[in-house]
Amino acid sequence: MIKHIHIFGASGSGTTTLGKRISAELGFNHLDTDNYYWEPTNPPYQIIRALDKRKELLDRDLKLHDRWVLSGSLCGWGDYLINDFDLAIFLYIPKKVRMKRLEEREKKLYGDKILKGHEQHEIYLKLMKWAAEYDEGGLDIRSKALHYQWMEKLKCKTLRIEEVISMEEKMKLVKDIIGDIS
Repeated sequence: MIKHIHIFGASGSGTTTLGKRISAELGFNHLDTDNYYWEPTNPPYQIIRALDKRKELLDRDLKLHDRWVLSGSLCGWGDYLINDFDLAIFLYIPKKVRMKRLEEREKKLYGDKILKGHEQHEIYLKLMKWAAEYDEGGLDIRSKALHYQWMEKLKCKTLRIEEVISMEEKMKLVKDIIGDIS
């Protein structure tokens, strides 16, 4: 029986969105790695949380729930959880589509604050530069190559969705693997 799901991929590939959908439709508790990796700041994603504290918080929350879906990248810092997954889902979409999604997300979250001359502009540029490196990046950054290498370590079932498909199509693929969870 599938009780522990990990969803990973590039920023903007839809890992959090799929995690929330699995949670809503199938009753899994949704957790996101960003909530553990980053210290809470305003604006967010400015200070990396200490590794020991990150693991402590994540372990605490995972133990609270019988069924969970964890979205976001764990490569390196979360390798100790590899044996806990029953299903891993890797999401990949073309760079052009992904970057457009990120741009739209940032505009929705911050509006004009991401424009030149505003307080979020440098943070926005840094995020977009980092995200653009995913497809061609090496093993030293969060990249497609790193995720492919990481998948080789997984011992659980793995679903690779490497195309632009609807959320309904993604959920059908997930449900086909999970089966009856009642």
